[in-house]
Amino acid sequence: MQHHATVEWERGTQAFTDQRYQRAHHWAFDGGTRVAASSSPQVVPLPYSDPYAVDPEEAFVAALSSCHMLWFLGIAAGRGFIVDRYRDQAVGHMRRDHEGRMWIARVELHPVVEFSGSRTPDAPTLAQLHHDAHSECFLARSVRSEVVVVDQTRLEGDDNSQ
Repeated sequence: MQHHATVEWERGTQAFTDQRYQRAHHWAFDGGTRVAASSSPQVVPLPYSDPYAVDPEEAFVAALSSCHMLWFLGIAAGRGFIVDRYRDQAVGHMRRDHEGRMWIARVELHPVVEFSGSRTPDAPTLAQLHHDAHSECFLARSVRSEVVVVDQTRLEGDDNSQ
């Protein structure tokens, strides 16, 4: 199995060697979707980055969150739970490694899941659903960053939920 993405950038009339060139570029995917991408303005200052575009660090965090969500939904459905809504405000934490280089050392997933139907999970079952989703997520198993699920779901009758 392979997954493809095309990353496109053009210099245009910029000098380039003076480091004053635009980092905006595009990602293209096999389904035809094109995404505006750029370096993060936190890494490369304006006007050489595009604050409205997706940067690689954001995409990394979103990809981990999306992978976890997709596994969670599939596992929940397979166990007979009806999920109506899933929202995650994931956060990637950059740190310096032992050589002083920046890396995304930790990704926190903060899912809020809304269930319906006659059967909804209790807190231990919800924790197990997240654990199983994390264990199955290809991306979480592919990175050295710590990926932590901080579940935000409030279950009916559970006043101790986060």
